[in-house]
Formats: sequence, C-alpha cells, structure tokens
Amino acid sequence: QVRLVESGGGLVQPGGSLRLSCAASGSIGGFNPMGWYRQAPGRQRELVADIISGGRSNYADSVKGRFTISRDNAKNTVYLQMKSLKPEDTAIYYCNAYEPLVASRWGPGYWGQGTQVTVSS
Repeated sequence: QVRLVESGGGLVQPGGSLRLSCAASGSIGGFNPMGWYRQAPGRQRELVADIISGGRSNYADSVKGRFTISRDNAKNTVYLQMKSLKPEDTAIYYCNAYEPLVASRWGPGYWGQGTQVTVSS
C-alpha cells in the first residue's frame, strides 16, 4: 500500500505558475509510470502528464510546452511544474502511481486525494 499526498495547488492569475508535488509514503521506484491527472467540474478525469523511471515523459496536447513533469525516486516525490496557466487549467489535480494489480474507480494504481488549482483573474 502506498499513500500519495499532493500539495502546491492554489489560486493563480492567468499566465502565472505553480509547482505541484506528490509525496509518496513508500518507494516510487517500482511504479511506472507515475502521472498527474486532472478533473474539472462536470468533466471526466484526464491524463495531464506521466513519466517513467528512465525519465521519458508524455503530455496531453493541451499542456505541451507549458507543463513539465519530473520525478525524484530518492525523495519518493513527483512534481508538476505548470507555467503560462490558463483558466481552462482549473481543476483538481491528482497524482497516480500505476500498478495494474490495484483497481480503483479511476483506473489502476494508487491515487492521491487531489489538490485544487484555480486559474482566475
């Protein structure tokens, strides 16, 4: 069992930046990928970005060039650096550690409780 705790969300103006962190209670080295998802009101949860241990990452088209995902296996932490934020980035952001043997309503793996990001002037 791994517990994931997200932090770093908040209210930011359009064009601003935020850095989200996802701290795991145990080693994340075996989880591939680690990812960030988001869910806006009335919409389905969607993948924002994910990353494997070797560093290769994948991004949703809507965030390419603005968001950067990284992981520090030694600190058991995954980050999401968000720049040039837009109102449409407003959502609850969730961290995921992929584990095909762990089932949840949101998909396989472990999930955090989420952190709210609001982009508004």
